Amino acid sequence: MKGFLIGLGAILVIAVLAFGSYTSSKNKMVAKNEEVTAAFSEIDVNLQRRADLIPNLVATVKGYAKQELDVFTAISNARAGLLTARTPDEKLAANDRLSVALLPLTRMQETYPDLKSNEQFMRLEDELSGTENRIAVARRRYNDTIKDYNVYIQQFPNSIWAGIAGFTPKTGYYAADPASKTAPKVDFGK
Repeated sequence: MKGFLIGLGAILVIAVLAFGSYTSSKNKMVAKNEEVTAAFSEIDVNLQRRADLIPNLVATVKGYAKQELDVFTAISNARAGLLTARTPDEKLAANDRLSVALLPLTRMQETYPDLKSNEQFMRLEDELSGTENRIAVARRRYNDTIKDYNVYIQQFPNSIWAGIAGFTPKTGYYAADPASKTAPKVDFGK
């Protein structure tokens, strides 16, 4: 009888320790999952800021470069794609398309010298540049947060608890769109 009680006590102690480990790990996984969501939200806020700045920048440049309709159309289409994207992956892909579309717009100031001296254009360009920097920082934080989450849920014994609790690795790392690595061809000779 004494051996039975000792065995039962040992089983209870092991069960309590396992439950404590599970609870602690699950709570940390929930917190890390929310950190990933918050990090993406930071990207989303900055993408929205950029999308809100673009119409003002385009309107300013249009006054100087009326014949550059293709550039404005590409930017408008890319911005519309960003605003209609719903999932993080869709938003990141739409953001890359917008980045590629914006390059010719900022290069227009070389062709239109008066545009360089336009105060509103310069202010908007500075704001857009600052927003691009914020987006880059937010992307890095997002990737770091996903990495931290993935490492945590794949380490032992967390990997066991993650499987039981339904936590899976996240694959939504931000990676640049291959098209953004190719310099766009800008032709002002039309």
